[in-house]
Amino acid sequence: MPTTQPSPVVPPDDLNRSHTLARPDSDRSLPHIGVAGGTYTITVPGEATAGRFSIIDMHIPPGGGPPPHRHDFEETFVLLTGEMEATFRGQKITVKAGETLHVPANAPHHFKNIAAQPLRMLCICSPAGQEKFFMEVGVAVESRTTAPPELEPAQRAAFLRKVQELSSMYRTELLPVS
Repeated sequence: MPTTQPSPVVPPDDLNRSHTLARPDSDRSLPHIGVAGGTYTITVPGEATAGRFSIIDMHIPPGGGPPPHRHDFEETFVLLTGEMEATFRGQKITVKAGETLHVPANAPHHFKNIAAQPLRMLCICSPAGQEKFFMEVGVAVESRTTAPPELEPAQRAAFLRKVQELSSMYRTELLPVS
């Protein structure tokens, strides 16, 4: 005799939560942060999703991208414009506009803009929290496409020390450059 599964119950609408509409090119209240040579705009912070995920609009100049790292949360990149070389567990792949790359939690990875023009992509982190790390280590800039300030050697060393000090708090590990 077949058994039937009970229907899942969908909780009632939480009227304390609201929708989020991000306009990164015109909304000056959105945080635009210079990090690792790129500009990251937090369009949907974890507070808007009850910590389930965050969305970061990334503007990466030619040659830009973070160093090798890994973290214990899921990360998905949706390329809107441009082209990047992503290294996932030591294997290089090319990701182009219109494509999506998902990186599972804990997997070593990094990426680099290999095109002659800036790339733009959406980064979805689940659960949320990475956006707080970027806000803590980065520097505020004027707009979604404003380049971060060039760092003098002493400033760069201080930035790297801060990243190293805070990375474990944000469940991130920087890896050696190979």
